[in-house]
Amino acid sequence: MNETEFLDASDAVLEKIQTALDEAQIDVDYQQNGGVLELEFADGGKIIVNRHLPNREIWVAAKSGGFHYAQDAAHNWINTRDGSELFVSLARLVSVAAAEPFSFD
Repeated sequence: MNETEFLDASDAVLEKIQTALDEAQIDVDYQQNGGVLELEFADGGKIIVNRHLPNREIWVAAKSGGFHYAQDAAHNWINTRDGSELFVSLARLVSVAAAEPFSFD
């Protein structure tokens, strides 16, 4: 994947996250600054989602740790360590941080 393709794909990820948060109407504030999306929850907890251009990865930082996701041949974002899918994992992290159910469906 070249740089332009990665930027387009990562922009789509950030947009999908923001749209899902808006539709869910959970108690979270978010702010995007370039390729970094910061989610802040009522208890002060944060989740940071950002693109890492050199590695062509999406990185997620949460209280439970840091996670790296690379796009596979089917265009899914897969955790480089455990094989989990970005939106499944992120939904779980948001649900815990917001103390209410959240999904990308």
